[in-house]
Amino acid sequence: MAIKSVKDVKRKEYYLFSPFLRIFHWIMASQIVVLFVTGLLITKPMNVGAIEPTFTNTSMDLVRDIHFMAAFILCASLILRIYGFIINKGDRLFPRFWEGHFYEETVDVALHYMLLRGHHASFLRNPLARGSYAMLYVLLAIEILTGFAMYLMANPSSMFGKLFGWVNVLVGSEMMSHYIHHYVAWFIILFAIGHFYMVVRAEFMEGESEISSMFSGKKILAHTPKDANELD
Repeated sequence: MAIKSVKDVKRKEYYLFSPFLRIFHWIMASQIVVLFVTGLLITKPMNVGAIEPTFTNTSMDLVRDIHFMAAFILCASLILRIYGFIINKGDRLFPRFWEGHFYEETVDVALHYMLLRGHHASFLRNPLARGSYAMLYVLLAIEILTGFAMYLMANPSSMFGKLFGWVNVLVGSEMMSHYIHHYVAWFIILFAIGHFYMVVRAEFMEGESEISSMFSGKKILAHTPKDANELD
């Protein structure tokens, strides 16, 4: 009778994400869904038989109010993200664009997620994730700027509208702000789909505690991550 040996795998715990980043993450995730759905309804209200709008003017005003409120909540949550960045090193995992190995490691991780490579080096936050999150913040900044610029048209006396009216001038018109706002929203949703795939894969197939870390703030890894020194 064959005896199967069991090999103990020692794992090390790393405290990575502050409560401020975790709260921001879940607020951002929920508000992006709300903003995307209400944004689609604002862009093209549902019709009944393509003849009569399902929404009255009053209900469309409600949809816009929900959209605006979600935008304000998202912007307010950015303050939590900034505060977490200040107090916790784990919240400061920048893309290392200036280091040559960053690009090689990014390709390595990308090939792994595309099932073209069996494994990749261990990271607290892998370079592909670092780059994609940096891009997400750029997309969010564009959405905030164009969103408040359009808010100027709906509320000319608004303080926020007056502060961001220059955006319409910069891009050429309020309609161009609308187009940019609309298409960037789709890029954010595409990011969310890719992000969901990668964290579920890392959590359940590789045991990298990606999902659970957004609740506990801790990552538990079997191998010493290459970027562990950034927490020192």
